[in-house]
Amino acid sequence: MLPFVVRVDDERNRRVAKEDHPFRIGFLIHDVSRLRRTVVDKALRPMGVTRSQWWVLANLSRHNGDGMMQTELAKVMDVGKVTLGGLIDRLETTGLLKRLADPSDRRAKRVVMTPRGTKLLADIQGIAAQVNAQIMNGISRSDIARTETVLYKMKQQLIGMDAVPGGTNSNAGEDDEEDG
Repeated sequence: MLPFVVRVDDERNRRVAKEDHPFRIGFLIHDVSRLRRTVVDKALRPMGVTRSQWWVLANLSRHNGDGMMQTELAKVMDVGKVTLGGLIDRLETTGLLKRLADPSDRRAKRVVMTPRGTKLLADIQGIAAQVNAQIMNGISRSDIARTETVLYKMKQQLIGMDAVPGGTNSNAGEDDEEDG
């Protein structure tokens, strides 16, 4: 966090140093995420796929063609089973994925991508790479790497906090290294 921001006090027409708002990074993360979703949605619209459908395909692709149980996929995506069921129905209707009997439990169904779904995902990833390149234009690799490191640490902290009843961590806010 920046130590201070200089602003002009309009009533007295003088410069005033004030401490950054402690939640500024949260607002920035939220705004960047929201704006990125909007831009990605616009880029995917001509393909006839929604971000939610893309997210289903992307998560399935991470499981080496073995597919996933619908309940497992819902948990990974942090969506309800009914919501995911509707997404899967639409993707299955368009031939992008299918439900197969699970080899270890014939009553259960695994959701797997079809070759058509795999091809669409590759096309989507190409568009996403172009969008990401535009987003990162003019930002140095070292700034990107540092941002990724910080966000990863924040994610790990949040995962740890989420696992603890009450969601607190006694070390929150402490630095484990000096900033350079």
